[in-house]
Amino acid sequence: MAKNYTAHRIAFYIGIIAVWQITAMSGLWPDNVFPSPYEVAEDLAYGASDASLFYGIATSMWRLAVGLAIAIAGGIVLGIFMARVEVVNQTVGSLVLGLQSIPSIAWVPLAILWFGLTDGGIIFVTAIGAIFAVTINTYTGVKNINPHFIEAARNMGAKGSQLVTAVLIPAAFPYMISGFKQGWAFAWRGVIGAEILFSFLGLGFLLNAGRSLNDVSQVIGIMLVIMGIGLVVDGVVFKKLEDKVMSRWGLR
Repeated sequence: MAKNYTAHRIAFYIGIIAVWQITAMSGLWPDNVFPSPYEVAEDLAYGASDASLFYGIATSMWRLAVGLAIAIAGGIVLGIFMARVEVVNQTVGSLVLGLQSIPSIAWVPLAILWFGLTDGGIIFVTAIGAIFAVTINTYTGVKNINPHFIEAARNMGAKGSQLVTAVLIPAAFPYMISGFKQGWAFAWRGVIGAEILFSFLGLGFLLNAGRSLNDVSQVIGIMLVIMGIGLVVDGVVFKKLEDKVMSRWGLR
């Protein structure tokens, strides 16, 4: 069955490329408006040959990793506090819900004012865009833990940090995985958006450089790279981790 899905997916993307190529060859639009797949691939090959593409990918992934790590650590702590301390939930919880509605890109002006055109500003935008999704999912996971499990752990002597690490986090982990997955998606969008506006290295910078040079092939090529990285991370990392966690917890 899995092989069939893979074959269908490959056939689907081959079909898209074929239609794209035929449309580009039809002459409806000039090459500088609607380039062919070959021209896009040629542009990516040029970026790979001078290493600018690989440097851009490495820079964006480094910023993503740091920002997402901060978001996950902060979101777990904040989510647990919100779930376990009602005063925190009534005060900070309402603020978190409000802040989650702010798009990552809206934090860029503040990041520039606080950090300047530096890696710190881009990492800030990346982290702030992801932290609230992790927080809310962690909160939901902890609130859905059976109170009897917590009471039993306390009766066996678990308290403080031991209660958190040995009971709360493991029991809430299926929900937290969903938060990590959402956080990754928000962080990836945030880092690319910030790089476009910061114009400071990374894939977003290459995307903006293509726009400045009126190089549609580069713009489309970088967009495909961004999409490809998103599909790989989601399918290879989070999908497998999610399946493993769900199976272990008996949810699948």
